[in-house]
Amino acid sequence: MSAERKFDRDEVLDRAMQAFWARGYQATSIQDIVDITGVNRASLYQTYGDKRELFLACLKLYDRTRRRQVLENLEENHPPVEAIRSLFAGFVAAATRRGGIKGCFLTNIALELAPYDPAVRRFVARSQKEIESFFERMVRKGKEQGVIPDRVRSEDAARGLLAALLGLIVLTRSQPDLQLLTGVVDDAMNRLA
Repeated sequence: MSAERKFDRDEVLDRAMQAFWARGYQATSIQDIVDITGVNRASLYQTYGDKRELFLACLKLYDRTRRRQVLENLEENHPPVEAIRSLFAGFVAAATRRGGIKGCFLTNIALELAPYDPAVRRFVARSQKEIESFFERMVRKGKEQGVIPDRVRSEDAARGLLAALLGLIVLTRSQPDLQLLTGVVDDAMNRLA
């Protein structure tokens, strides 16, 4: 009979996610996960499977508890143009505060693993499509409310905003300069004028 595993699965996943987020998949060892979670190696394997399965569970947790919640909150609680700007501004604020250059877990992983791992590539592509859909809904709503001109094509604007956001996120890792990042946001928002 195996020893009963007594720990909060989501808390362990969140701690493991922080390790993968800070170091990347390749540079994070199972020993790093053991050290950061306090859960022994055998229990990790029994609960989550191998390192890749643990990582995929962390990626799903991030998507569910961070990315989707942020988009839902912005859509429900902000006017469309403000919702779009707030999404960009959140990354700028995170990047320019002390110790804030972690970037976006999803984008970091897209750069590291998506070219080599079809499951990760599909997961990232689906998540990015959902972000693009958020932008498209906000643009359509803004057009309905008269705050975005009718000449702005919703689909094109959404794709451009997604590309600008992903570029911004990459820049937050390599050049977390407030003036640079603010310029990227302003340029992206000009698509809606």
